[in-house]
Amino acid sequence: MTTFDDRERAEEAKFSHDAEMQFRIQARRNRLLGEWAAERMNLLPAEREAYAKAVVQADFEEAGDEDVIRKLLGDLTSAGVETDEAEVRAALENKLVEARRALMG
Repeated sequence: MTTFDDRERAEEAKFSHDAEMQFRIQARRNRLLGEWAAERMNLLPAEREAYAKAVVQADFEEAGDEDVIRKLLGDLTSAGVETDEAEVRAALENKLVEARRALMG
């Protein structure tokens, strides 16, 4: 029974670690995405930091990436930046790779 219990605890720990890493990667991706959008909107440095945090917060509105994409599209369009959903989704994928590299080494 001890071997089974040890294996079960190890699997639970791995699952917990993987879930935490996924959360951290997504949060980093959203921050990088916010910085990318803030730069495109020509925000001042102090505004860029606040905007990046707002993008991270936007991800908590609903499951998936649609809430972040909707926020970025709306904000970029309101700022007069020519963009489309495909460009935002491409940036999202690029920033995901960048975030994963930064956190996973």
